[in-house]
Amino acid sequence: MHPISPKIRETIESVKPELLAIAPDAAGKKTSPEAWSKKEILGHLIDSACNNHQRFVRGAQNLAGDFPMYQPVRWVEVQRYQEMNWPDLVELFCHYNLHLSRVIDNLSPEALNNPCNIGKDNPVTIQFVVDDYLRHLRHHLEKILEKTL
Repeated sequence: MHPISPKIRETIESVKPELLAIAPDAAGKKTSPEAWSKKEILGHLIDSACNNHQRFVRGAQNLAGDFPMYQPVRWVEVQRYQEMNWPDLVELFCHYNLHLSRVIDNLSPEALNNPCNIGKDNPVTIQFVVDDYLRHLRHHLEKILEKTL
């Protein structure tokens, strides 16, 4: 078992009730026209899980050497998370992350050293991407829940 996987699962299990307790109207509220709502932030986290899922699976095959840059604003706009049902969005987020933790658990130690180029000049290792995923996940959940995790 990879040490990040249980941390992802613990995070999801911990925040799911708190996310579901947020009123749908509050989840869709924006503090300014340019700011993301809680729905859009959670959608961004779903996008992050999707992009990293590809990196992990391709990285396990040593095929993650060249990925395009992720364009978060455009992804959120195209998928229109703001219009989604909040409880459905929470469920999708939770299930996808639980699946992703399972994928991480199944990565071989060798695969963790494989390069992953995510649209930058210098590739990083899959291990770096795994570690950074948890940091990114917690960072945005803290914004949604307005507390430190």
